[in-house]
Amino acid sequence: MQEWLVGAEIVLLAVFLLVLPLVVLALRRRWLARQGGTFECSLRLRTSTPGAGWALGVARYNDEHLEWFRFFSFSFRPRKSFLRDELNVLANREPDSVEAVSLYVGQRVVSIEARSENDAQVGELAMSSESLTGLLSWLEAAPPGRVDY
Repeated sequence: MQEWLVGAEIVLLAVFLLVLPLVVLALRRRWLARQGGTFECSLRLRTSTPGAGWALGVARYNDEHLEWFRFFSFSFRPRKSFLRDELNVLANREPDSVEAVSLYVGQRVVSIEARSENDAQVGELAMSSESLTGLLSWLEAAPPGRVDY
């Protein structure tokens, strides 16, 4: 009887360890959604290889940042954060056939440029048409730049 009990404890521990990461991912997703409006948004920073390098994720706006979180990650911090006044939308297009396999259904590919004092980084976001409208509205609603006299 003791051997059976030890075996059952090992099986229960294994099941617990397999289910725990899924529970943490679900709780993280719920926490992100409660912090502000999130939307499905894939990200690709290395655009040198056509169709490759997409990472599924979610993004959210706050006052001055667009924050991007990797979908399958345990981190509660954004993987990438873009300042509103440093972000430019260059173009948007339909995904090509190779990209469509890596993205959520119905997303559009948006070419972006994130400038800073030292450099500019070009990348791509993929989001629904509705989310793209929200992004463009959020960028246009930015307050005018501050001028120090």
